[in-house]
Amino acid sequence: MINKYDELKTLLSASRKMLGKENLSETRSSLQKRGLISEQEDGPINLDVDSEEEIETQTTPDKDKQKPYRVSGGLITLHGKTKQELEISTDEKTSFQETMDEFVNDVSDLSDFGTLNVYPNNVDWSGTVIDYDIEFYFSIGERNGVYINGDMIKLDDGLVELVNKLTSFYDKFKAKWATVLSQRKKTKNVEQV
Repeated sequence: MINKYDELKTLLSASRKMLGKENLSETRSSLQKRGLISEQEDGPINLDVDSEEEIETQTTPDKDKQKPYRVSGGLITLHGKTKQELEISTDEKTSFQETMDEFVNDVSDLSDFGTLNVYPNNVDWSGTVIDYDIEFYFSIGERNGVYINGDMIKLDDGLVELVNKLTSFYDKFKAKWATVLSQRKKTKNVEQV
């Protein structure tokens, strides 16, 4: 019985012979006898039948792509692997505009908004509340929650009120963008069928 060491030694020797083109047919036949390689019986592969797109898909793994859109002064970036995932709908533009308007009305009119990122499984949005020099970060999907960041923030009733406003606004944000995510998934599934 051949142990793994002997088998590896034989394979290494055979591959060296193949690379050196010494006894190529002998090496192939010994590898076939051991069941380590097999020849295709149907003949050569007809590359003319395959389309370029299929070959591209097989040789290049799907890469995450992103496409930014400017909506009423704000920036929304869609992330995905296909062209369809990178297309923005009118409803998504409206939702983003509403989100910015509601934030100004409900939280603070002195705000600087970052990019809203829409991924296949989550949405995140960040910005700064200028009054308190606090950065906020909203995320739904993989990392649910509202996060804040700041240096030397004065603890007073105004800050407590701002944190409460951010927390209650997050519930609106989550409801609106969870709906958008589910719509994007439904559209993706329907078009795949």
